[in-house]
Amino acid sequence: METNNRRDFLKKAALVGASALVAPSLFATGEEGNEISILKNEENGLESNLIVPKNNGLKITGTFLDEISHDIPHQNWGEKEWDMDFQHMKKIGIDTVVMIRSGYRKFITYPSPYLLKKGCYMPSVDLVDMYLRLAAKYNMKFYFGLYDSGRYWDTGDLSWEIEDNKYVIDEVWKMYGEKYKSFGGWYISGEISRATKGAIDSFYTMGKQCKDVSSGLPTFISPWIDGKKAIMGTGKLTKEDAVSVQQHEKEWNEIFDGIHEVVDACAFQDGHIDYDELDAFFSVNKKLADKYGMQCWTNAESFDRDMPIRFLPIKFDKLRMKLEAAKRAGYDKAITFEFSHFMSPQSAYLQAGNLYNRYKEYFEIK
Repeated sequence: METNNRRDFLKKAALVGASALVAPSLFATGEEGNEISILKNEENGLESNLIVPKNNGLKITGTFLDEISHDIPHQNWGEKEWDMDFQHMKKIGIDTVVMIRSGYRKFITYPSPYLLKKGCYMPSVDLVDMYLRLAAKYNMKFYFGLYDSGRYWDTGDLSWEIEDNKYVIDEVWKMYGEKYKSFGGWYISGEISRATKGAIDSFYTMGKQCKDVSSGLPTFISPWIDGKKAIMGTGKLTKEDAVSVQQHEKEWNEIFDGIHEVVDACAFQDGHIDYDELDAFFSVNKKLADKYGMQCWTNAESFDRDMPIRFLPIKFDKLRMKLEAAKRAGYDKAITFEFSHFMSPQSAYLQAGNLYNRYKEYFEIK
């Protein structure tokens, strides 16, 4: 019975997919069918009847660009598709794009002389150059994400990432930073959640070199909160040994104390805690950032961590609640991971375009 149900589902899914390929003219029968009604609804500008206050959250003004990833399908876009995506970003007020990492293990985003000699693969397109040109075209700031060798993930020691990035930082500034005014800053890409081995020294060393070579351009990090949803690799949806608010404050007070001179902003990922915990953790994050003179950003994840499938666009209400909590806490900026997969009208995920539309309705963006 289960096999038959699965076959029926696949047949129906195939028919639905095939119907999307039928020419629109075939639907224009002159009858008031569903297809005609849908077209009329779009023309009439129908919107959702929201029963919550509109425009009550912190707007997303930045996004990561996830071109080197290990757990999200590649969309295989060329410059034409990326140019269109930058237009979609611009329409909702995004002014900052952040390449999440310039390389991961052997895959890299630009023809790095240093990394190619170390055995990394030659990319077919210079993505750093393309992103910088598009950022200039649409009046955005581009943040360069440092190289991730993967050794931190293998060992738990962040200090492994210092050596390669000594060379990457210098060559990237010479190749691109001195050429493009859109080169606006640096993202120190090592992701941590707790008092990780080597974290303070690594963030300080790499942050200082970034600022020294670029005459003080801003740097930021985007750690995660070790909450009940920090379950990567466990096969579970929640974990029992989640960090307390008090322990989170203690550990990040120590980390901020050691890095605040060379790290300008911290954008905590917001998806690892539950929605009724947002205010408690967000208020601590803001208090610590203020204490050390750092900007407090939120990395408003636009994918859903509450489902067994990794990863799909988030339910709009979940994103809304997170952005509203960020506004209540007085955060300085909201960025997202990540627009192109999970919010873009041209994403491979159909739900992403719907999320984009719901976001525009909520923030009253025409």
